[in-house]
Amino acid sequence: MPAPTQLFFPLIRHCELSRIYGTACYCHHRHLCCSPPYIPQSRLRYTPHPAYATFYRPKESWWQYTQGRRYASTPQKFYLTPPQVNSILKANEYSFKVPEFDGKNVSSVLGFDSNQLPANAPIEDRRSAATCLQTRGMLLGVFDGHAGCACSQAVSERLFYYIAVSLLPHETLLEIENAVESGRALLPILQWHKHPNDYFSKEASKLYFNSLRTYWQELIDLNTGESTEIDVKEALVNAFKRLDNDISLEAQVGDPNSFLNYLVLRVAFSGATACVAHVDGVDLHVANTGDSRAMLGVQEEDGSWSAVTLSNDHNAQNEREVERLKLEHPKNEAKSVVKQDRLLGLLMPFRAFGDVKFKWSIDLQKRVIESGPDQLNDNEYTKFIPPNYYTPPYLTAEPEVTYHRLRPQDKFLVLATDGLWETMHRQDVVRIVGEYLTGMHHQQPIAVGGYKVTLGQMHGLLTERRAKMSSVFEDQNAATHLIRHAVGNNEFGAVDHERLSKMLSLPEELARMYRDDITIIVVQFNSHVVGAYQNQES
Repeated sequence: MPAPTQLFFPLIRHCELSRIYGTACYCHHRHLCCSPPYIPQSRLRYTPHPAYATFYRPKESWWQYTQGRRYASTPQKFYLTPPQVNSILKANEYSFKVPEFDGKNVSSVLGFDSNQLPANAPIEDRRSAATCLQTRGMLLGVFDGHAGCACSQAVSERLFYYIAVSLLPHETLLEIENAVESGRALLPILQWHKHPNDYFSKEASKLYFNSLRTYWQELIDLNTGESTEIDVKEALVNAFKRLDNDISLEAQVGDPNSFLNYLVLRVAFSGATACVAHVDGVDLHVANTGDSRAMLGVQEEDGSWSAVTLSNDHNAQNEREVERLKLEHPKNEAKSVVKQDRLLGLLMPFRAFGDVKFKWSIDLQKRVIESGPDQLNDNEYTKFIPPNYYTPPYLTAEPEVTYHRLRPQDKFLVLATDGLWETMHRQDVVRIVGEYLTGMHHQQPIAVGGYKVTLGQMHGLLTERRAKMSSVFEDQNAATHLIRHAVGNNEFGAVDHERLSKMLSLPEELARMYRDDITIIVVQFNSHVVGAYQNQES
């Protein structure tokens, strides 16, 4: 998601987009984390104060762009070849298969596919996947950043450690603390499953470790030593809240190292939503903060696919969220706490990590900014106080946790940031993934959705299907296949190469006008193992 800072600059000059823009994200990985140029207001997760609204143009439709717009400097037609399209779509794909033991897979998870397609330059989404080594289960999550990528990067690195520590028994926590105290090697807590582009911040590793250690020390002190069963839901909630608290505290305390001092401030003043799944046998927990989603793909007895939503969006479309916010603040703020479907008229998600501008008091914000580095003090976004800001905090990172007991008909789980759900209906997402995984797509009759189709169009659809039968567009990754449909689908629900090519050819200045970053993880379940669990308990 875009950084609000660039909204303070008029970027349109004679029908061209200026490359001059401000930034709220100063990163040592400039190629991985910086603010994108101009985008229209309707696509923003964060809307600036009305005083800056004149810098926006209305959002144009894809049809208007492809049919009506003509830039003098732009060639009349340019299409990517299929190999070029595949190269772009597959650049960030990653697959992991759970290893077998003695020829048997004893995990309820067969494996997962993940992928990302940037719209921001560079991408502000993040993803994580890891196996818990000291407890059972696997963790998978997607993280959607806004006002820069600093917060989503930090949360993607740190959250799983907080969850893993929250799930550890008292004896294991003591063992880890004793190892640190005596300088012995630590027990590994997580086995990460990462794409080469999914990096960790080496500079902040010591700071992050010290905060995590303080957390597990407190868990040790709180535990009386009695062996009690760990509540996964409680562990997830505690981990989310504690990490957000540490992000806030680190920014308030600062660091004598100037680079780290600025890093923790960037993390705190930017924001990120998170949708995390914990799978342990047949027990599936989904912890969601914000508006990414978790969708379960269920195969019915007749072979058809249905979607089961395992998360709720935390935004203005969720009436319970709106009511929660109003109840947490005085009645005289009822009309201002949610305005124009945004928190205080500015922020789309109603729950998020970071975003201290919606959590700290005005005095604390001013004190931290004034004592911070010049880059922060000179930044208009960080100094800007939201309107009607009377009774903070207005924002929380506390997740809503959903539990689902897996059944043999539950075939897969889709975790995705809102860039996917803005372009595709949940039922279409599940159907496309289900047909891809089972190879049933080519046996279904072609549906035209009530459109009048000419003989030539039908011939084209049948020819396209024949091409798919030999290669399935060469996709070996379910997340890649889903992104291909999300970006390239035509009105008949089929991938249109011309449309896909145009969308992937958009320059950085324009791509964010028509879609958001897309990050997807598709988790495939082992029906045989799930069924065995069911038989043991029946």
